[in-house]
Amino acid sequence: MTGIEHFNVIAGMRPATGYSHGVAARGRFVAIAGQVAMGEDGELVGAGDPMAQVERVFENLSRVLSAAGASFGDVIKFGVFVTDIGILPIVREVRDRHVGANPPASTAVQVGALFQPGYLVEIDALAVVPDADRALA
Repeated sequence: MTGIEHFNVIAGMRPATGYSHGVAARGRFVAIAGQVAMGEDGELVGAGDPMAQVERVFENLSRVLSAAGASFGDVIKFGVFVTDIGILPIVREVRDRHVGANPPASTAVQVGALFQPGYLVEIDALAVVPDADRALA
């Protein structure tokens, strides 16, 4: 994508798989607050169902990106917070459907709890909407 460069293979480091070691970008910066599986009515979507919750989280991320004039292709970093590290394969499966071949930099952390009981995953994101007339050298 114009304006975004992924660093996946770096001398002296194991090649990144499923994420990028680093991402450089130029353009308008967009910070997205942690999104959870909350529906429009403010209620938890997918109680006890990690797949349903992750799907809703990515729907919410998509809505915020769209409101900012961005897409998943503009995301340079995800912060993933799960209450059970066993949820990560589900997060990766859903994320990969949205980000394609160049996944952003990413951090994944298991936490004791999220802001309310029942929520299993929260994901925040950083995106850069590239300037149309400037590409990275």
